[in-house]
Amino acid sequence: QVQLTESGGGLVQAGGSLRLSCTASVRTFSSYAVAWFRQAPGKERDFVALISGNGGRTANADSVKDRFTASRDNVKKLVFLQMNSLKPEDTAVYYCAASPTYYSSSTYYARATSYAYWGQGTQVTVSS
Repeated sequence: QVQLTESGGGLVQAGGSLRLSCTASVRTFSSYAVAWFRQAPGKERDFVALISGNGGRTANADSVKDRFTASRDNVKKLVFLQMNSLKPEDTAVYYCAASPTYYSSSTYYARATSYAYWGQGTQVTVSS
């Protein structure tokens, strides 16, 4: 069983930055790919970013490319999402999710059902 906990959300002005963290309670954390998703009120849960178990491969949604970066520290069992140049449309609840399988195709890695383990989410609000 993998338990994930997000933190670092909050209120920020447009153009600002936030760093989200996702902690994991699993011994073999480096075996899991971790993705970030977000969900705005009344909308579907959308893929944001992905990082492989060893951190060597990443993928971003087009909407956040060049602004958001996923990274990880497997010793501390942490995954980060650095969010820069934030926009009001980035406002959402952000979730981290884990899978023992790294999917190289967006057909799979961008799909919420590809991940068995989820955190409870952290709210990010960007004011204009």
